[in-house]
Amino acid sequence: MMRQSFAWWSFTAGREIEPAALLRSAAAAGAQGVEMLPQELWPVARDAGLSLVTLTGHTLEEGFNDPSRHAALADEVRRNIDAAAAGGVEHVIVFSGNRIGDGADGPAIEACIQGLAPAVAHAEAAGVGLLMELLNSKVDHPGHQCDHTAFGAAVVRGVGSPSLKLLYDGYHMQLMEGDLMRTLRGHIDLIGHVHTAGAPGRRDLDDRQEINWPAIAGLLTHLGYGGWVGHEFIPRGDPVQALGAALRQFDSSIEFRGAA
Repeated sequence: MMRQSFAWWSFTAGREIEPAALLRSAAAAGAQGVEMLPQELWPVARDAGLSLVTLTGHTLEEGFNDPSRHAALADEVRRNIDAAAAGGVEHVIVFSGNRIGDGADGPAIEACIQGLAPAVAHAEAAGVGLLMELLNSKVDHPGHQCDHTAFGAAVVRGVGSPSLKLLYDGYHMQLMEGDLMRTLRGHIDLIGHVHTAGAPGRRDLDDRQEINWPAIAGLLTHLGYGGWVGHEFIPRGDPVQALGAALRQFDSSIEFRGAA
């Protein structure tokens, strides 16, 4: 069965919510985990039966592509790895950062490899995974460097540890490069986590957006993907109803029929 979670920030954005009630309702709807949850709510999530799946390791604008930031970032990420290990959070998310200097990818990839290696070793020893997230630079994160799968894949391969994987966000990558199914096939060994949202708009996984999420779900099952699928969209209406509809699209009984 596909393990599915939801992003706290996106399901609470602009809403007056009672945290415990939302966590209980999400679990009742079928969610098994929650992501990027404020630390004071971790016990509440556990009481609701939800796994703690991710937390953010550092600010996304300043990242490991900048060698001058390596020492400070490594300290910050190590602290968050330790917090994750103590609190039972499975993964810490890290970022390339925005482009610096002439913005060339080659030196930035090497800088990310060098800067992340000590943090990855610390994560491995702590039993925590690191996830390098792919973000779009077209709409939401102008200037972000890790905005194509090839960049993130080069970093993960360069570090060469099972404790560093890609966080493949279908919404972000649909905006930047499309071709999601071919990309997933070609990089499934590097992907440790998948995020969903409707594109464009980052709304519900419905017929008002362009990604065929049931087909993605079927492909992931077909490929034997064993990581989490995290829903990171901003619901138009009731968040629990929207989450339940998204969860059903990733039901493991969905059959993959292959490309036409």
